[in-house]
Amino acid sequence: MFKGKHFYGEFLLSGEGIATNILSDRLSLLENNGIISKSSDPGHKQKIMYRLTQKGIDLVPVLVEMIMWSAKYDKQSAVEKQFVKAVKKDKVGLIDGITSQLVNDIDAS
Repeated sequence: MFKGKHFYGEFLLSGEGIATNILSDRLSLLENNGIISKSSDPGHKQKIMYRLTQKGIDLVPVLVEMIMWSAKYDKQSAVEKQFVKAVKKDKVGLIDGITSQLVNDIDAS
């Protein structure tokens, strides 16, 4: 959602160290619950592309709040300080910007 990743390999190499079977299961779960959709990549028909649905995009405000909670209470949080500053400066504007970008991503597909 926040990093612009769309492909299984990108998620796998994200640094969280998630096992392939867990990643596959979570992507299926998100798809089955209507949070993401999958389709063939127009440039490489054999590659699967994952995108957020409107239902998934509607989670942006909730996730921003969770990220901020983590930044406040978890000393080992991986939240980028720049993101925290941006939220503190203009949370509504940041959420609107992220949401607009994600909606444009849906419209482009």
